[in-house]
Amino acid sequence: MDALDCGRGPQYEQACTRLHELLVRMAMDEAFRRGPRYLIAGPELNDLAHQAAADALMRITHKIREFRGDARFTTWAFRFVVLEVSSKLGRHFWRVSNTRFDLDEWAQVPDRSGTDPVSNWQARELVEATRDAVETALSTHQRQVFTAVVNGIPLETLASELDTNRNALYKTMFDARKKLRAQLIASGHLSAVG
Repeated sequence: MDALDCGRGPQYEQACTRLHELLVRMAMDEAFRRGPRYLIAGPELNDLAHQAAADALMRITHKIREFRGDARFTTWAFRFVVLEVSSKLGRHFWRVSNTRFDLDEWAQVPDRSGTDPVSNWQARELVEATRDAVETALSTHQRQVFTAVVNGIPLETLASELDTNRNALYKTMFDARKKLRAQLIASGHLSAVG
């Protein structure tokens, strides 16, 4: 850390090289952990991890004077990597995402719960009704936010992509859930009580 604080020179370059190698490993671990959920793998995931490490290194070198030593330096640096990986995965999701819900994918949810055939059929019907409600009852913005949240996009990334804040996203989700519930009650899939 001291070498990073000294400015430019051979020690600075060596410290940055060693830190970058560590950041790449951290980014790879985080990207592999999150990657499958975002439909990203292979060389693309590797490239994302390297980009996240490079961007994290740049942020760390600009903010090094803010490091107070309350935690280990690597723990502090890991935070930057996680934020960069999260941001890049979120952007990847927006580039490749298809916002339509696939009934077959949603239908797997009750299959994993070990329900009986009647309950399974009712669950499939509810899933289909929910998918239809998402498509018909929600505005384009609500559908976009709802789909992103259901797919696990971090709120910070979503807020950044949509140029908004977490509170606005919470309000959008609240309104979307209210509309979905009303539609499901009206179609007889949910009880108005409860």
